[in-house]
Amino acid sequence: MTQKMHDVEFDIKSILSSLNIFYEMEGDDERRIKNISSITSAKPDDLSFCSYEGSKAIDLISESKAGVILCKKSLCGLVHPRQGTQLIFLDKPRYVFVNLANKIFAKQKKMTGISPSAIISKTVVIGDRCYIGEYTVIGDNCKIGNDVTIYDKVTLVKDCTVGDRCIIHSGVVLGDDGFAFERDERELHRFPHFGQVLIGNDVEICANSHIAKGSLCDTVICDGTKIDSLVHISHNVHVGKNCEITAGAVIGGSAKIGNSSWIGLNATLKDQIKIGDNVIVASGASVIHDVPNGDIVAGVPAKSIKNKINENSDKLFLMAGQSSDKKE
Repeated sequence: MTQKMHDVEFDIKSILSSLNIFYEMEGDDERRIKNISSITSAKPDDLSFCSYEGSKAIDLISESKAGVILCKKSLCGLVHPRQGTQLIFLDKPRYVFVNLANKIFAKQKKMTGISPSAIISKTVVIGDRCYIGEYTVIGDNCKIGNDVTIYDKVTLVKDCTVGDRCIIHSGVVLGDDGFAFERDERELHRFPHFGQVLIGNDVEICANSHIAKGSLCDTVICDGTKIDSLVHISHNVHVGKNCEITAGAVIGGSAKIGNSSWIGLNATLKDQIKIGDNVIVASGASVIHDVPNGDIVAGVPAKSIKNKINENSDKLFLMAGQSSDKKE
C-alpha cells in the first residue's frame, strides 16, 4: 500500500546529503518522489527499500515499479535499474528509509489542540503544540511536555508525567494502582500505591497498553523507548532508554530493564528480575532469572541461546537493533 503524503516532490539525493548519508547511485539521476510504499506495490512516484541480499533482492528490485529504491551496498553491480528508476546503494537501506520518511513527513502539518470531549483536570499542566484526542481523560497533577500527541480514549489517572515529543495511542491507561495485596487469615488487603508514572522524552506507547503507577517508588519509562500494543507494565518497573517492548509482553512488578533491550512478542518477565543492556528476550519466553548485558534468552523457563545462534538465524535478531557479530 502506498502512503500518500502530498503533491510536493522530493529529491532524495538532496535529503541524503542533508543527513550526511553516503551512498552510490545508478539510474535516473533526476528522479523525484511524492510518496512511500512497499517494494512490491510501489509506483513510479514512490520511494521504497529492499533489505534483502542475493537472488531474492535482485528479483524484487527488478520487478518493482518504484521510482527510487534503497538497496544493500552489496548489490551494487549485481542489479540494475529499470528505465526511469533510481537505485541507491547503502549499508542500511531500511534505516535510511525510516530517516527519509520521517524527514518528509515532518513537513506535514502536525495535529494540535484539545478535543472538546476530553476531560482534563484543572491541575494538569500541558506543554506547547500538543494534541489531546476525543474522550481522553487526564487526572489531577499530571504534566504533559511539549509536542506530545495523545490520541482518543486515553486515561492518565493522576500524577503522571509525560516528556516531550511522546506519542500515546488510543486506549492506553497510565497511572492506576498496581496489583499488590497483603493476606491475612480471612481476606486480602490492598497494598498502598503512592508512586507515579514517569514517561521520558520521545517515548511511544501503542494502543491498549497499561502502565501501573508505583507503590512506594515510581514506575519509570526512560527516553526513546517504544512500547507496542497490549503490553502490561506493573508497578515500580524501570525500563531503560531506547528499548522495544513488543505486543503482549507482561513485565512483573519492580523488574528492571536496561538500555536498548528488546522484549519479544508475548514474553513474560517475572517480578523483581533484572534485564541488562542490549538484551534480546525471544517471543514467548518466560524469564524467571536475571539476564546479563548482551545476552539472548528464549524458552520456558528462558535460558541463554546466544552461543547457539548460527549465521542465518542470527539475522532474525537484527530487528532488535543488535549487532550480528558473535564472539566465538
